[in-house]
Amino acid sequence: MTDHTADVVILGGGSGGYAAAIRAAELGKSVILIEKDKVGGTCLHRGCIPTKALLHAAEVADHVRDAGAVGVTATLEGIDIARVTTYREGIVAKKFKGLEGLVKARGITVVAGEGRLAPDRSVTVGDDVYRGGDVILATGSYSRTLPGLEIGGRVLTSDGALALEEIPERVVILGGGVIGVEFASVWRSFGAEVTVVEALDHLVPNEDIALSKALERAFRKRGITAKLGVRFAGVTQTDAAVSVALEDGTAIEANYLLVAVGRGPATAGLGFEEAGVAIERGFVTVDGRLQTSVPHVWAVGDIVPGLQLAHRGFQQGIFAAEQIAGLSPVAIPESTIPRVTYSSPEVASVGLTEAQARELHGDAVVAYEYNLAGNGKSEILGTAGIVKVIRQVDGPVVGVHMVGDRVGELITEGQLAVGWEAHPEDLAPLIHAHPTQSEALGEAFLALAGKPLHAL
Repeated sequence: MTDHTADVVILGGGSGGYAAAIRAAELGKSVILIEKDKVGGTCLHRGCIPTKALLHAAEVADHVRDAGAVGVTATLEGIDIARVTTYREGIVAKKFKGLEGLVKARGITVVAGEGRLAPDRSVTVGDDVYRGGDVILATGSYSRTLPGLEIGGRVLTSDGALALEEIPERVVILGGGVIGVEFASVWRSFGAEVTVVEALDHLVPNEDIALSKALERAFRKRGITAKLGVRFAGVTQTDAAVSVALEDGTAIEANYLLVAVGRGPATAGLGFEEAGVAIERGFVTVDGRLQTSVPHVWAVGDIVPGLQLAHRGFQQGIFAAEQIAGLSPVAIPESTIPRVTYSSPEVASVGLTEAQARELHGDAVVAYEYNLAGNGKSEILGTAGIVKVIRQVDGPVVGVHMVGDRVGELITEGQLAVGWEAHPEDLAPLIHAHPTQSEALGEAFLALAGKPLHAL
């Protein structure tokens, strides 16, 4: 057995873990980063980056199909999934190499192996022991399934979907949240027949109802079928197909079933509870400064209750490192963290939905929707959608919600408005370049300030 020491030991090298490692090293701390797979975690290798590469390939395919509408002669001859995979893997490899270089340049010690938290606050990897003045838990999440629904064969999680060497002719997606909607968008663009099954009444059910309805309309126009408000009953599979049974008595035949019912915290079997770390429903309990129930043990990312987003984990990793270094970082409320679903069309939001705002503030809420049909750049791009802004009466903007191609690139302005508690009257004088999609946000702010320009 060999002992190793550092100022900070980090268990998990995903978005939260590596951000904490880099920031702690910048602040003069010695750092040991323990990762059982590859630094970068799910986001870089099996989530955010590879799926967005697929979505870009899907966007290109759609542009080629529609090229004639803008006077460009082009023909889509097919999708070469092997070359798409090469493109996707090349992007991941380049980003991974860059991240490895950053970690190495900061003098961070990376340990390959599965770590386990010990009761003395050390972390063991095999016969080696790693001790730090502080320990950060950043073990991430895993793809959930439903009770009795086994993954295997033609029943896939997102990991299995990424590894497919074919484009399915027909696919059923169980779950209409972010992951399910994004894969539905990709596969439809690649030519598959897609059915999304969602037990709740709407797609992306955590979003404002206006965005859910707009996405559902767009998906219907694209030929994506959504079975809403109906529960999954079971699945049988053969070597060539699956049959998905629903509780309403219908059955759907397909080549594959993608299970996209969310992600769970990866905390089981890692010694957390035995070391005294409080766990509730699998999530690590933390205070407002991300400290667990054990002094000098912190937790960040998907294992902390709340939004399971890479950029949230990234920010929390920086926060924890600065807290350990004796700084006083500002805690970021969940309500100011932007959320984006990268389907076609995209869904982007920050802050409260209208329903949440009315629950908090009653009738002292005003919401305004601006249709992208009135936005010149959106017309050029050929996208439909809306921008919805919610404010308190005579008060600040509390929510910004958008649906349409590329609107994810606009959400930072919404975050600034919500995070700084800006009033529409403060924002109305700001000029948005013409023609840009950002003008749609400007129009919504103008309308809520009582002086709409391109809208009644």
